[in-house]
Amino acid sequence: MKAAVVDRYGPPDVVRVADVPTPEPGAGEVRVRVDTAAVTVADARIRGARFPHGFAPFARLAFGVTRPRRTILGNTFSGVVEQIGPKVDTFDVGDPVCGMTGMRMGAHAEHVVVAARRIVHTPSEVSHTDAAAVLFGGTTALHFLRDRARLRPGESVLVNGASGAVGTCAVQLATLLGGRVTAVTSTPNVALATRLGADRVVDYTTTDPFDTTDRYDVVLDTVGTVSPARGRRVLTADGRLLLVAADLWTTATPRRGVHTGTSGEVPDDFRYLLDLVAAGKLTPVVDDLGGLGDIADAYARIDSGHKVGNLVIAPGS
Repeated sequence: MKAAVVDRYGPPDVVRVADVPTPEPGAGEVRVRVDTAAVTVADARIRGARFPHGFAPFARLAFGVTRPRRTILGNTFSGVVEQIGPKVDTFDVGDPVCGMTGMRMGAHAEHVVVAARRIVHTPSEVSHTDAAAVLFGGTTALHFLRDRARLRPGESVLVNGASGAVGTCAVQLATLLGGRVTAVTSTPNVALATRLGADRVVDYTTTDPFDTTDRYDVVLDTVGTVSPARGRRVLTADGRLLLVAADLWTTATPRRGVHTGTSGEVPDDFRYLLDLVAAGKLTPVVDDLGGLGDIADAYARIDSGHKVGNLVIAPGS
């Protein structure tokens, strides 16, 4: 099969398309023919060995000290079950599925082997593109807003970085959970944030959203530009600050009302998000860039800091 291979850390052009052996599923696993795979900020961090401040030594141990241990990146995908390993009775060949592979990665390829417990059936109303796009940003936004902040109807929410994969989902999910949403983004994406349901949009190129008398019950920073001190300036007395991309010091130092960490890859959350998409209540913002040969362009877009929504590729095209 063809796959996007990253066998050394570096800029976007280190990725190359190569022929590699097609993986075989073991017990409890299935092989999926990948229709669509997301190219995410997490993939770009691993490819470039660019991790939040303080995490580099630990990340290198996890992903590879001198070069990536997993040479085929990508952990979010949608496709069709092609082969079933022993001890799998929840899926059939031909089933449309989507999921996340965790640390195993491997989704930037024509085929991926994944544990059956990490995938779910894709509803007929949801396209492969939307399924692959919604999982990464959607699970992160859901984890922080619903599980960490326990957002309640009527509460005010500030979403910093409202035009990215996490931010576009966060604006919509916060609204669905009953929040009153203020979205922070740049001038070109003001209309997008409004269309996604934000009650108010702040253009950070002209207005500092943290130099204000406004106060919010929840502040969600999706891009790693808000420190605890800066975020607390605009919190209510019992407000919650959610930092998706915090540095090691912030993560390791507990502070009242400050929530960091990583979200899990929970199949029930996949189903929840997919049902929202199927019902037309959640709209993934997607930029479909083409096939495996276009993955370097996707990485360059991410590295530029100007990515909008979710970037996806079609490995089989």
